[in-house]
Amino acid sequence: MGLPFVIATLARRGLLAPGAPVRVAAQLNALRRWGFSLAGELRQAAARDPRRIAVVDEHGTGTSYATLLDRSERLARGLRSGFGVRGGDRVGVLCRNHAGLIETMVATTLLGADAVLVNTGLSAGQLVTVAEEQRLRVLVHDDEFADRSLGLPAGVQRIDERGHADLVAGATSGTLVPPARGGRTIVLTSGTTGTPKGARRPTPNGFGPLVSIIDRIPLRVHDRVLIAAPLFHTWGYAALQVSFALRATIVLHRRFDPATMVDALAAQRCDALFAVPVMLQRLLEVPPPQPRPPLRVVAVSGSALPGAVSGAFMDSYGDVLYNLYGSTEVSWASIATPADLRAHPTTAGRPPHGTRVAVVDEAGRPVPPGRVGRILVGNEMLFDGYTSGAGRERHDGLLDTGDLGRLDTDGRLFVDGRADDMIVSGGENVFPSEVEDLLARLPQVREVAVIGVPDDGYGQRLAAFVSLHPGETLDPEAVREYVRHHLARFSVPRDVTFVAALPRNATGKVVTRELRRLLD
Repeated sequence: MGLPFVIATLARRGLLAPGAPVRVAAQLNALRRWGFSLAGELRQAAARDPRRIAVVDEHGTGTSYATLLDRSERLARGLRSGFGVRGGDRVGVLCRNHAGLIETMVATTLLGADAVLVNTGLSAGQLVTVAEEQRLRVLVHDDEFADRSLGLPAGVQRIDERGHADLVAGATSGTLVPPARGGRTIVLTSGTTGTPKGARRPTPNGFGPLVSIIDRIPLRVHDRVLIAAPLFHTWGYAALQVSFALRATIVLHRRFDPATMVDALAAQRCDALFAVPVMLQRLLEVPPPQPRPPLRVVAVSGSALPGAVSGAFMDSYGDVLYNLYGSTEVSWASIATPADLRAHPTTAGRPPHGTRVAVVDEAGRPVPPGRVGRILVGNEMLFDGYTSGAGRERHDGLLDTGDLGRLDTDGRLFVDGRADDMIVSGGENVFPSEVEDLLARLPQVREVAVIGVPDDGYGQRLAAFVSLHPGETLDPEAVREYVRHHLARFSVPRDVTFVAALPRNATGKVVTRELRRLLD
C-alpha cells in the first residue's frame, strides 16, 4: 500500500487535522511505544482527545478516553498483583457489550497476555472445553454467566462484575511498560456445528488495515458509532479497533432490541452503525425514527446479507449500507458500497485497497468470470493460525476461505456459500443460498434457511425452514411452486417446515444442527 494513498485517505477522513503540538506528539509517541494494538490505539486516542467521550453504555453518562485508559491500567495492575496474570497468559472474557468488556480487553493487552473472546451463546459444557483447550488462567464474566462458569477447571480463577469493580478501585500503584511480547486477541469461531476453535488475530503493524476499511466505508474522526455487533465477534472487535483509531464515541447496549436501537440511533445522534445482517431485518420490523437519524454509514458483516433486505433497508434509511464480506481467518475480503448493492443486491462487492481476491478451481487455477470456484484472499491481516496449531490451505500467499463464489466482469464478488454447504442432488450442484435469497423475496416470509439433508434416491436434497410475518399464511406447495417457477427442478426443496423463528447463535448465524433435529 503506497504512502501517498495512506496519507490521502487519512487526510480525507480527518485523521491528519491539525491539533495542539503537545497532544499530537503524545499521540505519536503512544503509537511508537505501544504499537497498533488495542492498548496502543486507546493510548493514542487518550493522548490526543483525553476529555472526549469514548464509550456510552447502559450507565448513560459516558466514559472519557482518559478515564477509560486509567480504568484499564488499574485493572491491568489488579490482574497482575491479585491474580498473577503475566505476559503469555490467557484471560477469557465472557461479557456482553459494555465498557467493562473493553477495559478487560485493553488491560489484558497492556500486560502482554492473550484475551480469549468467548461467545456468550456457549453452553456450560462448551465453556469448560474452551477453558481447557485455551488454557485459561482467569475468566472475567458478567454476573448473568456465573452459573455457566461454575464447572470450570479448578485452576481457572473467576472474576465477576463486582470483582472487576474492586480490582479497578483497589489497584496498586505502579507503571506499565510495553510488554516484551505483545498480547494477542484470540477470537473463537462461531461454533454452529460444535465446539468453536480459537483463531489468533494478528496485531496491525501500521495504518494499512485502517486505511483499507475507511477508504471504502466513509467513517470519520469523532463519529458517534453504535456497535450492535457483539464485541467478542471479529466484526464487533474490528468496529472497536476502527472506532479507537478515529477517536470516536462508541455507543453500546448489552442486548439487541430493535425498538431500543432505533431510539438510541436518534437520541445519540449516531453517524454510524455496525451490525450483523439479521439485526437489519429486525430493524425493518419497527417504524424508523422520525426524523431520520444522521446515519452516514450502516456497516454489516458476519453472515450473508439477503438481497431483499439490503434494498428494503436503504429504502427506509437511505443509501448508507455497506456490506463487508470476510471471516475470522481472513479479516476482510471485499466491501459492497450502496451503489454496488443497488445495482446487484446480492454482491459482496470488490476487494478494498491492498487486498487480493481470487476464485480458483480445485487445482488452484483462476477460473473465468461467472464460473464458481473457491474463494482465496490475501491481505496483511490474515490470521496467524488456530490455537490448536492447525492452519488453513494457502495458494500463492492467498488463504482459502472455505467459501465458493464467482467474480463478474466488473470485479464484483458473489458468494454462493460454504464449500461444505453445497450439495449434489441427482448429480447436480445445488447452493442452498440461492434458494434462500429467492424465498426471502416473498412478502410473507420473515426469514428463511435452506440446508442439505440426506436422500436415499438423489444422495442429497434441500430442506427449507420458513418463518412468516405475524398474520401471514403460506403452504408448503406454494413455496415449492415458487421455487419451481424461478429455478431448476433440483433446487426445489422437498421438505418445507414452518417455524416460529430460526435458531441463531449470539452472532446471528443460523444454527443448522438445530434445524436438522426438526426433521428427525
